[in-house]
Amino acid sequence: MTAARPARPTIRQLREVTQPPSIRGRRNAEHWTGDLYMRRISPYLTRLLLRAGLSANAVTGLMIVTGAASGFALLVPGLAGAVLAVALTQLQMLWDASDGEVARWRGTSSPLGVFLDKVGHYLAESLIPLGLGVRAAGGIDDLAEGDTYGWTTLGGVLAVVIVLNKALNDMVHVARADAGLARVSDDEATTAPRAGGLARLRRLARFVPFHRLYHSIELSLLVLVAAVVDAVAGSLVGTQVLLIVLLPAALLAVAGHFLAIVTSSRLRS
Repeated sequence: MTAARPARPTIRQLREVTQPPSIRGRRNAEHWTGDLYMRRISPYLTRLLLRAGLSANAVTGLMIVTGAASGFALLVPGLAGAVLAVALTQLQMLWDASDGEVARWRGTSSPLGVFLDKVGHYLAESLIPLGLGVRAAGGIDDLAEGDTYGWTTLGGVLAVVIVLNKALNDMVHVARADAGLARVSDDEATTAPRAGGLARLRRLARFVPFHRLYHSIELSLLVLVAAVVDAVAGSLVGTQVLLIVLLPAALLAVAGHFLAIVTSSRLRS
C-alpha cells in the first residue's frame, strides 16, 4: 500500500493518510495546539521532510534537540531567553506532529520511534523547570552565591515531580504489559475514576486545568509571562513567584493523577 503512494503528495493526500480521526481525536495524546493550529500547518513541513528524504526517527531526533534547547534557552537572561524558549517549544511540537506523519505516510512506525518521542518530551519537560530554577536564582553568574541554591533546588524538585507525573501514564502501560493485558484504550469510560467524589473533582478540573501547566508549551508561556513581570518590576519577582506557585500545584496534580489512575478501570483486567 505504501509503495503505491506518490513520491510528491499533495497536502490533501497527506492529511487523508497521516491525520485520520484516530489521530485527531485522541483524548490525551493530542495537545490542544494540535487541534488549534499545529495539525493545520504540519502537513506542509511533512511534505518538505518527505522530499528531503528524512526518516521519521530523524525528525524525532530534531524534536529531541529542539526540546532540550528550550530548557537551555532559559539560561539566557531576561525576555530574550523566555521568548527563545517559547519559540523552541512551538517548533518542538511541530517536529512532534510531523514525525508521526512521516511514519504513517511511509508505514515505518516502530517501538524505537515511540521510545525516542518519549525521550524528547521527558527531556524538555525536565530541563525547562531546571532552567526556571536557574533564572529564579539570578542566572548562571549568581550560582556561586550560597543563598541562590534554594531556587535551583526548587527547580530541581519541580522537574522531578513533573517527570513523575508524566511517568504515571507510562507506568499504567508497563503494569498492564507485565500482567499480560492488552493496552488500555484512552476513552472517558476507561479513564474516569469510579469514586463519585473523585469523578466530580475531575470534572471540575476541566474548568481549571492546572494539571496541564507542566507541558513544555504551557511552561514556556508561563515563564514568558513571568519574564515580562520581571522586566516591569525590575527584579526577579515574577519568576520566583511562578516557581513557588508551580511546585505545590504540581504535587497536587501528581496526587490527583495517581488517585484517578488507581480508582479507574485502567489497571483492571
